[in-house]
Amino acid sequence: MARRKMAKHFQITITDIDLSVVRDQAAIAVEAALDGIYVLRTNLAADSLSTADAVRAYKSLSRVERAFRSLKTVDLELRPVFHWAAPRVRAHVLLCMLAYYLEWHMRQALAPLLFDDHDRAAAEAARTSPVAKAKPSPAAMRKAATKHTDDGLPVHSFRSLLADLATLTRNTVRIGRAATFPLLATPTNLQRRALDLLGLKPAL
Repeated sequence: MARRKMAKHFQITITDIDLSVVRDQAAIAVEAALDGIYVLRTNLAADSLSTADAVRAYKSLSRVERAFRSLKTVDLELRPVFHWAAPRVRAHVLLCMLAYYLEWHMRQALAPLLFDDHDRAAAEAARTSPVAKAKPSPAAMRKAATKHTDDGLPVHSFRSLLADLATLTRNTVRIGRAATFPLLATPTNLQRRALDLLGLKPAL
């Protein structure tokens, strides 16, 4: 019962020859009165943060949890830290934080090519209340259904898009024994679009 947090709803009596388990109806009634209700309390004045904004701020914690998951295991693999000196550990964590900061900005810029919702304003406008369950925008649902952007490019995850961009190469071509020149891979339409979103130009 303790594992499922149900012990508070029962009165348990144990003797040498008997075990009695009885529902605590008063405790159950108190719990039932709060079913489906949660309370958020802040230390901010009402004129500095509205009720709706307080709910949005609370729900945005899911992004923080995703960031920590990305840092520790999924993408940047902060753990384990194979350093013993404190300055090296701090430097390692700082580099990982900077890497995630870069990743966050790249995700924002590349959102039209990713399964991420790039039209959050439309999704937010469609919600009847900040308490209501978030739903993707129509643009995000189209991407998920067709696996393509509105302009016909394939939709990627952040990882798969980076893998696609990694195929852009700079090759050194040698003619004969001495003459060499660089030859750059020609970006695909998807790669050109990604570079445009990042504000980059292919090297010439």
